[in-house]
Amino acid sequence: MGILKTRKNKKFEYEPRYFKHDGEGSPYQIRHRFDEHRSTVGDTSGLKNKVKSALADLRRSSDRNTSRRLVIIVAVLVFLFLLLIDFDLSIFYQG
Repeated sequence: MGILKTRKNKKFEYEPRYFKHDGEGSPYQIRHRFDEHRSTVGDTSGLKNKVKSALADLRRSSDRNTSRRLVIIVAVLVFLFLLLIDFDLSIFYQG
């Protein structure tokens, strides 16, 4: 052991005992379950490209029933909020 030499880290070759590797990628790679189904995950670099691909994915997989339901829920919540703060709702009625 020399005074000026730094000690090198030990390297281990770990192979699991009961794992049979099929050759498809690394068995230790951590990936999300639905990555292969998403178009926004990938090699898109830059914020502009990520936003474009996210908007394209939103347009492609939009559901009319879900959109209507969301609009109705937001409208009811806004109406309840206006009632809660004692907003004068007579501006919405003619008469």
